[in-house]
Amino acid sequence: MRFKNKSRSPTTLRCNAGRRCSFSILVWSIVGCLLLLQLYSFISQKDAHYGGAYLRIDQHPHFRELEEVEEENIQLPPPRKRSPRAAKRKPKRPTTLIEEFLDESSQLRHVFFPGQRTAIDPRMSFENDTYYYYPGRMWLDTEGNPIQAHGGGILYDQRTKMYYWYGEYKDGPTYHAHKKGAARVDVIGVGCYSSKDLWTWKNEGIVLAAEGNNETHDLYKLNVLERPKVIYNEKTGKYVMWMHIDDTNYTKASAGVAISDYPTGPFDYLYSKRPHGYESRDMTLFKDEDGIAYLVYSSEDNSELHIGPLNEEYTDATQAMRRVLVGQHREAPALFKHEGTYYMITSGCTGWAPNEALAHAAESIMGPWETIGNPCIGGNQVFRQTTFFAQSTFVLPLPELHGSFIFMADRWNPADLKDSRYVWLPLRVAGPVDQPLEYNFGFPLWSRVSIYWHKRWRLPYRWQEII
Repeated sequence: MRFKNKSRSPTTLRCNAGRRCSFSILVWSIVGCLLLLQLYSFISQKDAHYGGAYLRIDQHPHFRELEEVEEENIQLPPPRKRSPRAAKRKPKRPTTLIEEFLDESSQLRHVFFPGQRTAIDPRMSFENDTYYYYPGRMWLDTEGNPIQAHGGGILYDQRTKMYYWYGEYKDGPTYHAHKKGAARVDVIGVGCYSSKDLWTWKNEGIVLAAEGNNETHDLYKLNVLERPKVIYNEKTGKYVMWMHIDDTNYTKASAGVAISDYPTGPFDYLYSKRPHGYESRDMTLFKDEDGIAYLVYSSEDNSELHIGPLNEEYTDATQAMRRVLVGQHREAPALFKHEGTYYMITSGCTGWAPNEALAHAAESIMGPWETIGNPCIGGNQVFRQTTFFAQSTFVLPLPELHGSFIFMADRWNPADLKDSRYVWLPLRVAGPVDQPLEYNFGFPLWSRVSIYWHKRWRLPYRWQEII
């Protein structure tokens, strides 16, 4: 906030000739009116282009319901009993909700990781429960097994008219490679699931398998494979997968590439490299409307993000690259586009512990990118500051529902990584941003990104036919 300097004399408009003053004011008034007319014309053209969609979606009762704020009230359990000697030696400080989340023996464990009895099971669903998402609950496939697609993303395939969900297949024991090492599961491969409705998922198997014997191979089971993403290349007819490849100590910091003729694989692994010569850890892909695909990855010890286009085959990065969000220490990028503006959700860098998500926006995917605030709405303050105890991995567009997306996140369980859960929530782009912008003199040019917390929600019935 700026305050006037009382020691300064107020600025006055000095004119020797009243006519000159009046003429200047008239000219600037006309300029101001023309600018307002241009802005009104721009907004009107956008409304005309999307008017039908706005009207139909915003009036749909389901969307009004999804935008209602749903609060959470979780009571912390009473402190555990301690011996008088221990209490005197080191007074027990109050526990926090985040500590309870990370404590595998917490009395609140069932709140964050409900048991199998409450699992989302498409085989056993009753009519009034079909197509409902329950963030944080176990999610079963059509064979009754927990879905293993962590840190993943979704491809909609125009040829098969199916959704394909790719992710880390973590169905193995969790352990620590060394005393100070992070929790891990040996690499098994990339799992793939198919669906027509984004709710009932069929296991298509492991489409890129680990290497069990060759210790020099990138996919050797003791290495790291994270955040696989797949896009389709119309020119080559290939499905292209990129992923984070690392060694046990996270010093390799590279991006790996694999290709396939089919969305269900098998994928042939090509190679790994440090794109543009820089470290590459958490990464994602974004394919624009013009067919150009981009690689986005955390670099320089996760202190910044790098963005650059891929070649025409999507199998390598070009020389072009921009460093964005420099010094902000963001990871887990998830990009999407709405009305010509690029948006991105990112996470802080706190290992397996949850932290606050931030939304960013840009007119060009190569930047500059501006931070427009925490997109999380509902739950409670701790829920919002921890991205609902989850971490971003992908934002799925719903072209039939203008301005609507599905925010996909992982609720990591570092005590048992194969039991990590999925947090899918409605994301809407609408309304003004809630903090000043750096490059536009404080004037918000973009809409607010909002992720709404719901214990139970679903897309509108027959949502693919709404528009």
